[in-house]
Amino acid sequence: MTNATDSHQQEAAAIDPALVRQAWRLAEPLHGMIYFVPEAHERYAALGLTGRAGYFASRAAALGPVGAEPVTATFFNFNPGLVAAALPAAWEKTTPAAVLAARLEAADAALTRGLGDAVHGPEVAEAAGLARRAAEAAAAHPQGRPLFAAHAALPWPDQPHLILWQAQTVLREFRGDGHVAALLLAGLTGLEALVLHAASGAVPERFLRRSRGWSDEQWAGAVGDLRRRGLIDGHEPVLSAAGRAQRDGIEEATDRLAAPAYAVLGADGCRRLAELARPLSRTIVAAGLLNVDKV
Repeated sequence: MTNATDSHQQEAAAIDPALVRQAWRLAEPLHGMIYFVPEAHERYAALGLTGRAGYFASRAAALGPVGAEPVTATFFNFNPGLVAAALPAAWEKTTPAAVLAARLEAADAALTRGLGDAVHGPEVAEAAGLARRAAEAAAAHPQGRPLFAAHAALPWPDQPHLILWQAQTVLREFRGDGHVAALLLAGLTGLEALVLHAASGAVPERFLRRSRGWSDEQWAGAVGDLRRRGLIDGHEPVLSAAGRAQRDGIEEATDRLAAPAYAVLGADGCRRLAELARPLSRTIVAAGLLNVDKV
């Protein structure tokens, strides 16, 4: 006789990983904008948190008043010195509860600005329902996912656009914790993972180096190590065939580890979430809510 856990694992295995990735990726701007919008920076500054302190405190607040070490571990690819400059000092100025409230207020204001009248439309409500179902299903799988588990324990807001934002936040951390596991299994450090990401051409090296706080010397050292391991080629590093294969394998593993959250939606639900999220995310991007040059 098959128990509920075995049944859920079978359902997750049956979902096309490409659908899982698509459902997450097309909705991601609805969460990711919180790291760039002025509404967030202004509210964190009002609590005494300026610069990167607002980012680290707001994303870590679900864990409680933690120090740098747990955040360095769970965020994975930031220079530990950058984290230590922000935490635990932030908790001498404010509390995790105040930061979480400020973050939700910022999400409300930014999404309202970015989506306009559509923020209260039926598409947002339907997407919120689907994303919340996936996020709540993920809560049955907290093991090995500390950052996800902390966010999954937060109370749900009432308004559909905020439910959608919080659900995508929870799903992002669920996927992120799984991604860290895949990177570790591949034998990569956080810095090495960033160098490979830049070498893939997916994200500019300048942004990754600046936002994660690694020095020229540290970055160059990681480039040298990865080149000796045959994972990157060229003067301007690009992925080698081996590096591309490793990166593809990591992404495939990440998709598989994320699948338990989306199994409850089935293939049709994943497609519908992606269909609903695509125009909403495009509107967010067009409104300038993901301006990485401001980081």
